[in-house]
Parts: sequence; C-alpha cells; structure tokens
Amino acid sequence: MDPLGQMCADGKQTAEFLWQVPKDAAARQRILELLTRIGIESTKQGRREMPKLVEELKVAAQASPSPQQVDMLVDGFDRLTKLWQAAKSGLL
Repeated sequence: MDPLGQMCADGKQTAEFLWQVPKDAAARQRILELLTRIGIESTKQGRREMPKLVEELKVAAQASPSPQQVDMLVDGFDRLTKLWQAAKSGLL
C-alpha cells in the first residue's frame, strides 16, 4: 500500500473510532490533518475526484458531532479508498 492508500485507511479507521467517542477532538483533528494530506497527495498524482471529495469531507468533519456526520465520514473515507484502489488497478 502506498502512502495515499495508507492515509485513506487511517482516516477510515479514525472515523470509525468516532462511533464510540463522537466528540473526540483529537480524532477530529487527525481526520482534518489526514484529509489535508490526502488532498495534497491526490492532487500531486493528478486525481481529480479525490480532492473534491476531500473538501466535502472537511466540511463534514467540522460539523457538529452526530451519528449522521460520523456515517458521512466513514462512507467518505470508504469512497476515497475505492477511488485509490481503482486508480491503482488502472480503472481510473
């Protein structure tokens, strides 16, 4: 797994942690940091879909903690991972 894929996996794991502790400020900060790094790396690699999704997820990460918000983050990181996998397999 390359660094971009690892960041996507780490983000999903951190977002899933929020199901247990939805108001964890450190986890939310980690998510924002990962999203920033994913946005930078995916732009460097010429991926157009990932930076757009990253910006949407940044807004979600800063919203008030709720089950819907956590679900959106988990789903978003899952989508980022799928985009990364598709690019690695040559589908994008």
